[in-house]
Amino acid sequence: MDQFKRILVGVDDSDDAILAFRYAIDRAKRDDAQLYLVSVLETEEINVFEALTKDYVHGERKDLEQHMQKYVEEAQKAGVKDVQAVVASGNAGETIVKDVIPHVEPDLLVIGSHSKKGIARHFGSQAAYMAQYSPTSVMVIR
Repeated sequence: MDQFKRILVGVDDSDDAILAFRYAIDRAKRDDAQLYLVSVLETEEINVFEALTKDYVHGERKDLEQHMQKYVEEAQKAGVKDVQAVVASGNAGETIVKDVIPHVEPDLLVIGSHSKKGIARHFGSQAAYMAQYSPTSVMVIR
């Protein structure tokens, strides 16, 4: 495929996700593609008391939605015409593959992957999960 029409990129403020975001901006401009930015509120990182407090979870989600707006503005300033943010919750890899991709229907998923060393590399990662199970093309940026 020479040109993509709809690009989905995962952002989470990590160095590798920033690289993926920058690549996705460049690719979206080159292909005149729609750019969807996704960030996942990982519910397993919230303790049981926080999870039971709807105001806490709602506040966390609202903070993430506001933070995502900065990414949208950065992509627009860089020259991407059509940028949208998606905020989901759950396990990042599974949520993106099972919920976000069917909803957004991208033809390219761009994700960052930090290199794992030693025994940790045998257990996989969110990026490895998405690369293996995504129904669309995946570009992993390091």
